[in-house]
Amino acid sequence: MGTVEASGLTVRRGGKAILDDASVTLQPGTLTAILGPNGAGKSTLLRCLAGSLRPAAGTVLVSGTPVSAIPAAELARIRAVMTQENQLGFAFSVLQVVQLGRLPHAGRAGARDDGQAVAAALEATGIMHLADRDFTTLSGGEKQRVHLARALAQIWPFRDHAGDRFLLLDEPTNNLDLSHQHRLLGFAHGLADAGLAIAAVLHDPNLAAAYAHRAVIMQQGRVMAEGPTHEIMTAPAISRIYGLDLQSFGTLPTGAPLLFASGGA
Repeated sequence: MGTVEASGLTVRRGGKAILDDASVTLQPGTLTAILGPNGAGKSTLLRCLAGSLRPAAGTVLVSGTPVSAIPAAELARIRAVMTQENQLGFAFSVLQVVQLGRLPHAGRAGARDDGQAVAAALEATGIMHLADRDFTTLSGGEKQRVHLARALAQIWPFRDHAGDRFLLLDEPTNNLDLSHQHRLLGFAHGLADAGLAIAAVLHDPNLAAAYAHRAVIMQQGRVMAEGPTHEIMTAPAISRIYGLDLQSFGTLPTGAPLLFASGGA
């Protein structure tokens, strides 16, 4: 199964530890939220998990194999990443952008399924009606959904082989209105329930508490807590991380508290 295990990850820049002995595990069938203030090392952790950044120390194993030992093309067929920076300088149609996700499959037997994969990704993200639109004319939220579709097309069939695939989302709710934030995370939660291992960097603790099975809380490059969302996302724990006086206001379906700021920090 596609378990991703990171142990003792350390990344330094200019003598400063951006990641400091960070360890996390992504399990099939689980949506894991990665939380923490700006500069906590969340995106750097995601890049290490993706295999696009080699740490100064520590290891990342995918199903027991070092991510650095997996050929790039093979890794791209089992792992997809939706990054914060998703700008395109060319007037590609939405369809063409999503088709880019199938490049790792070129020349392989699976390439004959490209059309089906792209159609499934467009339908899953609710953007089939945008297929012929110029990507550069879309709103920020629409672009987010297109790039999610591209990532899904890359690891298709993402349901039939969910246990062997993993998906990394860096701030996927940026530029989305409230409705689409909940739809996207609800969709991600459903993919995880189907067997996919998913990690999502999020800023809103309540969104994480509502949809994530597990949470990782980071501060200054270190993993401060990791575990089931309802166990570690308490008002005191989140208050310490963000420097706010947060109070609990009821309980979400996940068992985690609904948090609100009661006043100035």
